[in-house]
Order: sequence, then structure tokens, then C-alpha cells
Amino acid sequence: MYNGVYYKTYSLPPVNEREALRYAGCKGEISERVMQTLAQCVNESQTAFFPRVCYRVLPVQELLTRFPESGLLKLRLQNSKEALVFAATVGIEIDRLILRYEEISPAKALLLQGIGAERIETLCDLFCEDMAAELAQKGYAAKPRFSAGYGDFSLEAQRWFSNVLDMQRKVGVTLSESLLMTPTKSVTAVVPLIPLEEK
Repeated sequence: MYNGVYYKTYSLPPVNEREALRYAGCKGEISERVMQTLAQCVNESQTAFFPRVCYRVLPVQELLTRFPESGLLKLRLQNSKEALVFAATVGIEIDRLILRYEEISPAKALLLQGIGAERIETLCDLFCEDMAAELAQKGYAAKPRFSAGYGDFSLEAQRWFSNVLDMQRKVGVTLSESLLMTPTKSVTAVVPLIPLEEK
């Protein structure tokens, strides 16, 4: 289970427009004009996504030893002996597209932000479903993922993710001094694993 860092690429399903609008902060009744602009953004961003994930399985004790101050981590890893850790990204091109439209069409930039958020969440869901099926064959059940920055699981953990997953080399994700990821539409997370007989 602990044989290093692995890598996967995916083809994503069509954009869930309702979710993209939600991530963009659009509420209530959506006008036809907004829907037309969204459709334009979806079409223009089709080639802006390069979904990829790097991951590995680690002993839970490694995480608990590294982050002893996190009660949330301890609670979420309860009954687990292994954990899947991963970094996912849809690439830098969507950031460049958003940046371009911030100057000429803030409305499009906002909708592209929503599309980007929907794409990375869809990638994470797809990866977790894929790995849940794969790990079930090895006798493990995968619990819901969670990320650094939630509760008392410090955002400082991003440095650890970066190191143990070799994120920059594997999927091109780097960290700023303030621990923000580039590309921005990237996610790191922990997935607790429980032996199926103990589920």
C-alpha cells in the first residue's frame, strides 16, 4: 500500500451549469442573458482544463504524528489504519482565461471562476469514486474526503502535502508563501480508509 506517489488523468463529464452558477454566487432566478453568457464561457473554456491527480496511501499514524494538535484529523481518521492523500488540479489555463476577462468582462470572469470551481470539484468526486472502487477490491472502504484549512486541521499542512506528494513535479502545483496553490483550481485532501469488515 505504501509504494510511492501515483498519477492519474481524467476526462471530465459536461459542466454542471447549476453547480457552476452556485459556485459563481448566482442565486434566485437566473436571467436568459446570464445563461447565454454562461454557455459562451463553457464553450470558450472547453480546452482550458487538464485534469490530473497525484496520490498515495499512507499509514494513519504518520498523519497523527505529524499533526498531533488537530482533533478534527484524529476524529476523521478514527478506526482507520491507512489514508489516501491526494492533490488534484485542472491546470493553469483556466486561471489565465479568468485573468484575461477580469480586464474586459468581470461578469464572464465571475462565471469562469464558477466553472473552474465546478470542474475541480467534479474531478475530485470522479477520482474519489474511482479510487473507492479500486480500494474496495483490496478490502477497503473510503470515507468522505477532507482538506487542510477546515476546523483545526491547519492550512500549514499544505506544505506537508506538497512534500509527500511531490506536487510540483507530479502535477505542476506550487505553493505561495501564504500557502495558496497555483493553479488556483487545485485541491489537496485526505480520504480515510477503513477495512471493509470493520465498516
